Amino acid sequence: MRTYLLLLIISLTFSSLYGQMTQKNRVIILTDIEADPDDTQSLIRLLLYSNEIDIKGLIATTSCWHKTMVNPESIKKIVQVYDKVQPNLVKHDQDFPKAESLFSLIKQGLPEYGMLAVGKNKDSEGSDWIIKELEKDDERPLWISIWGGSNTLAQALYKIENTKTEKEQKVLSSKLRVYAISDQDDSGIWIRNNFPYLFFIVSPGDDYGSATWNGINSFIQGIDNSKISNKWLAQNIQQGHGLLGAAYPDVAWGMEGDTPSFLSLILNGLNNAEHPEWGGWGGRYELYKPDFSTQKKGGSGVPFEPETRKIWTNAVDKYIPYISSDYGRTVKMDTVTFKDSKVTLWRWRDDFQNDFAARMDWCIKSFNESNHAPIIVLNQPEQITVKSGQGFGLDAFDTYDPDGDSFSFLWFNYPEAGTYKNLIKVEGTENSHGAYIIAPKVDKEVTAHFILKVTDKGEPYLSSYKRVIVTIKP
Repeated sequence: MRTYLLLLIISLTFSSLYGQMTQKNRVIILTDIEADPDDTQSLIRLLLYSNEIDIKGLIATTSCWHKTMVNPESIKKIVQVYDKVQPNLVKHDQDFPKAESLFSLIKQGLPEYGMLAVGKNKDSEGSDWIIKELEKDDERPLWISIWGGSNTLAQALYKIENTKTEKEQKVLSSKLRVYAISDQDDSGIWIRNNFPYLFFIVSPGDDYGSATWNGINSFIQGIDNSKISNKWLAQNIQQGHGLLGAAYPDVAWGMEGDTPSFLSLILNGLNNAEHPEWGGWGGRYELYKPDFSTQKKGGSGVPFEPETRKIWTNAVDKYIPYISSDYGRTVKMDTVTFKDSKVTLWRWRDDFQNDFAARMDWCIKSFNESNHAPIIVLNQPEQITVKSGQGFGLDAFDTYDPDGDSFSFLWFNYPEAGTYKNLIKVEGTENSHGAYIIAPKVDKEVTAHFILKVTDKGEPYLSSYKRVIVTIKP
């Protein structure tokens, strides 16, 4: 009995600390589920993060690949499976919602393609649901994650524009945040052209191969790609991990192409959804009007035309991985360098795949039989100011692991995330609880981002992060 109470206290403390990191992001999903098995894959992963992401809608829509039907019953089928594992998930975090509340969020858009479903008398329960959620007394932004076509959102915006005062329109649209998995009908470009101030993340058009989100399942030469292999998925997700894992379908075209639309909504100490330029699990994006002359046309039939405004879109990271070392210091920098927009996402891929696998274990195992990410405790604020050329220390001595696992530290500068774009090296060792850094000499105020990644030695390895933003003054 005493052991049970101790485990319960540890579990509740872990949940409380994890939940207090920051305010949960709220999101409505638009999915062309059944167009590709990857929507079902992404939905299963999303439900395993429903303790950290405040899901406000699951709306079945059309797309260029699924033009004349919507399939809310396919969403219901997966939520029914979630219902069977939810009682075990709450042993790990009491914030996992009951299935009844998720069933009430399942809606549908019109079974028509693109702009054919936008205009007078084209409202659907899906478009009305978006407006209803926007009108709630909730100061948090409302994220719309678009896995297929965007016409259900387009209709909501059309109705707002035609039924609300100008002041009401501004209030509602200012709450919206959109991440679209490229353009999968002709309403995406319509939205961006007609609502020029809408916060919109997208790799525009239908050249999926060049899109940042494609980094989730791209085979990258020069790295270990095993964690996106069919063998890894079978062993760590699909088989022997309960009913939700068994419902995870085989890859047809690409693994979880829709998942990047919500990865950066997960509360892990690295992600900050309001700052796509800072980078996170879902990739890194910058605000600019893309050069149309460099874009390629795909084969989906969606419009191929230049953007008329700035959008949050593909950004480039220069990335040299840290790799394990058998002797001496446990990590070292690799000898290869990667540089493109997909890097911004796949650089975190092993971490979020391990995290997914651990959560799949939560479906069937007790708290003390499973692994949970370390809890990082910084000994200084997450934002500090230093002088040009000044040395300063960062420390996370009080970091701990809720399972009692050993863990490793890794401090590194993320140049692209700050306004100072040159790499700032960590002096001495970067794999201790403390790091010493010398600020560069500057003639104007700049910012530099330092990431602490703490990885345990449980099974599978799990990582947590903290981001320290350093303002450097002349």
